[in-house]
Amino acid sequence: MEFSWKRNLFVLWVGVFFCSTAYSISIPFLPIFLHTSLGVHEHLEAWSGISFGITFLASALISPYWGSLADKYGRKPMLIRSGFSLALLYFLTYFITDPYLFLVLRVFQGLLAGYVPAAIALVATNTPEKNVGYALGVMATSGATGGIVGPLVGGVVSHAWGNAEAFLFSGCVVLVAALIATFLVKETNMNRSGSRSNVREDLRSAIANRSLMTILGLSLMVTISVMLLEPLLTVYVLQLGASQQEASLSAGIIFAAVGIATVIAAPQWGKLGGKVGYTKILFIGLLGGAVGNLLQFFFTSLSGFGILRFAYGLFFAAVYPSINAMIVKVTDPEFRGRAFSLNQSVNQLATMLGPVLGGVLGGIIPIRYVFIINGVALLATAIVIRTKRPGQLGKQASPQSSDPQLAAK
Repeated sequence: MEFSWKRNLFVLWVGVFFCSTAYSISIPFLPIFLHTSLGVHEHLEAWSGISFGITFLASALISPYWGSLADKYGRKPMLIRSGFSLALLYFLTYFITDPYLFLVLRVFQGLLAGYVPAAIALVATNTPEKNVGYALGVMATSGATGGIVGPLVGGVVSHAWGNAEAFLFSGCVVLVAALIATFLVKETNMNRSGSRSNVREDLRSAIANRSLMTILGLSLMVTISVMLLEPLLTVYVLQLGASQQEASLSAGIIFAAVGIATVIAAPQWGKLGGKVGYTKILFIGLLGGAVGNLLQFFFTSLSGFGILRFAYGLFFAAVYPSINAMIVKVTDPEFRGRAFSLNQSVNQLATMLGPVLGGVLGGIIPIRYVFIINGVALLATAIVIRTKRPGQLGKQASPQSSDPQLAAK
């Protein structure tokens, strides 16, 4: 395993980067595509919301099934399956002219997804324990980097060639991720001798694992926290004084600030978590995220708000690598793919619910007060982590331990 884990980490980082980039390419122009290419002239907001959310719902429902297959047949086959399937779906989108068929393709994009959780699970089971924290931190930067680059690439491609052509470009990008998984990824730590469980059994096993359920609850909470502000930031940028012409650019820079901070800080948090314990690192990340949200209530200048979002990102970058590492520590290797798929389901549900909840709150109270609600919720979560220390999840394994379930994500 020693000979390949660094190469696997690099290769899978690139694969997840391409996959995340391909997905986020379409985000800036999805409503425009519906309007100009698919002829949606009425209820455009509803069509956009449904087109965005239905993919996450489908993915949340199917992820446990793919996780079961991954634990039986390997994570690499899941990478190949999802990569080539998504590439085909993006290519097909280029030919779509009916909005209902577009929704069908968006459903299948959710049903056939799974590249990212499979990549994380493969890193988790094929990285030496002493390097797990660093590897998870590095993997956390790949999706963040793709999320930064994707909308920029999508804007350039759609402007230069057209919205439909941007889906062709997405297909080519995710095809690269599929080819990377096929020819460059190695999976050496895999036992295919066991029988495959069904999803109902997996859910019962997960529910019986109280530590895992606690971590999944944390994952739900923090993802809702992130997505809560998704529909509000551009509006808030306008309220801070940006002009209509500059609002999209300013909001894009502020979105990117958190992603850049994640790229900088996540590997360092992951490495530190391997030394001092992931529970402590998670507490620091949640506390920093809480304080960052609370302080955003008081910053009314655009530049100050952007700087504070960057500082918030530096601390919040500790959260997801810690959660992933804790999942590894409380699950057996044979269940790990299913555990990460369940986490994917939780994240997808939160990604769908967060913007809805944020939009409702933004329509009832001033957006500044949403930062207060978000900060208080994260602070309460941090306090629970600090006082309960569920299962001592973040404890570093002793060097003598040879328990394979500690061999990490």
